[in-house]
Amino acid sequence: MKTPLNKLIIACGLTLTMAQFSHLALAESASQNTNEVRQSAQISTAFALSPFLRAHDLEVVVKGDKAILTGKVEGEVNKDLASEIALGVKGIKDVENKITVDENYEASKKDDKDRSFGEVVDDATITASIKSKLLWSKFAEGLSTNVDTEAGKVTLKGTADTEVNKELAERLAMNTKGVSSVDNQLKVKNEKASLADKTKSSMSSAGQAISDTWITTKVKSSLMYSSNVNGSQISVDTKNGIVTLSGTVNSGAERELAIEIAENVRGTKSVKAKELKELKQVKN
Repeated sequence: MKTPLNKLIIACGLTLTMAQFSHLALAESASQNTNEVRQSAQISTAFALSPFLRAHDLEVVVKGDKAILTGKVEGEVNKDLASEIALGVKGIKDVENKITVDENYEASKKDDKDRSFGEVVDDATITASIKSKLLWSKFAEGLSTNVDTEAGKVTLKGTADTEVNKELAERLAMNTKGVSSVDNQLKVKNEKASLADKTKSSMSSAGQAISDTWITTKVKSSLMYSSNVNGSQISVDTKNGIVTLSGTVNSGAERELAIEIAENVRGTKSVKAKELKELKQVKN
């Protein structure tokens, strides 16, 4: 026969065990909820970054390993894209796509200053790309440039030593992915540089040791940033400052631009592009 003390011990043990299981269950539930919130945020962020989905009012709910999508888009392709993006998030194995397709759908109008997250990221990327190209350019000597981008419209402010450098900055900016226009407000501070200044600048540039690896990396990046060159189809190799381009381009104009971009990079002595061919030449 069990004594009252034994009964009390057993009761306490059961209580502690149940409390432990309850605690574990709550912890597991909290962890699951946190994971679902994180996955929902990842999918929503990807939608915001996508130029094809960011203007739509889409909602995401994650339950377990399933993502439930709701909202409206104007095309079946966009609906499919939303599913593919959701499935690309780690842990999502199934998508219940409740998004409706409405060919007459119009996104809610926003104030010009009320930019979406995706638009802010796009503009920041454009600004960073232009700043990098200007920094790497050997023809941007004397530039002191501020770059601002809003909805793809770039504004350049600051100073340039010559009119040529001012025009170069505008050309580099305009030939950047995502740029729709350039407002060049650069002011020329020394349009007639003396021969002594030019000689000093040339000697300074010549004295800078720039590695072939650095040149190759900057040429590749500049090609990838360009809106008119398919940099992924062009290979770059540099030896003793001589850049060799190979691969394919769509036209003669694209070929000439690729050469110009490589020539503009600081440290480049010359560019060889004999192996950079137009697609029609390759097919023939």
